Amino acid sequence: MYLLATIVILSYLIGSIPTSILITRWVKGVDIRNYGSGNAGGTNVFRVVGWKYGILTIILDALKGAIAVIFIARLHYGNMPFENITPFDDFTLIQIIAGVSAVVGHIWTIFAGFRGGKGIATALGFMLTLCTIDMLLALVVFMIVVLITKYISLGSILAAVSVPVILVVRENVFGVDIPGYNLILPFTIGVVGLLIFTHRKNVARLIKGTENKIHFSKKKNSK
Repeated sequence: MYLLATIVILSYLIGSIPTSILITRWVKGVDIRNYGSGNAGGTNVFRVVGWKYGILTIILDALKGAIAVIFIARLHYGNMPFENITPFDDFTLIQIIAGVSAVVGHIWTIFAGFRGGKGIATALGFMLTLCTIDMLLALVVFMIVVLITKYISLGSILAAVSVPVILVVRENVFGVDIPGYNLILPFTIGVVGLLIFTHRKNVARLIKGTENKIHFSKKKNSK
């Protein structure tokens, strides 16, 4: 139990690294949470600092989830501290726990007053290891939506929603035997629900037509 708790804490701390805050302080000497939408995430870095640093932020945030799953989860050895009733083997379940802990850390970072980002990139990083094909297809959805609408928030939301849809289609329409499908599906739905919750303000702005569009050029800071 102590080893699992250590993995959860370390994964949370890795997820808590406030990438966007560090990058904007380094580049502009400002706190990203005081500019643009006020969110400490890659999308807001796009708006405030420019698309290059926005992409860098997203990549680093995704790496946090991947590091938790690929490296920190490997600290586990021996038997599980509880009965594993899932269709996953013990190590895969530990990876899921580590990945979720990293996402929670990103959203509620202990290093920045529990005001972090919205978890999309970090969730992408760890879920790529869980359902790689489905996440890659979701990335295509994200890119298409962003290129057409210029709304990163809308692209993120629709990409997240597309993951369980893609799972259902691949399993039930194309007959692909996805290992652990009956657990992965509700799990991804739960993650999608969390990500939509963190984007609730964006959803409200999208409905009102006041959500900011992204531009692939450096823009002046605006509060």
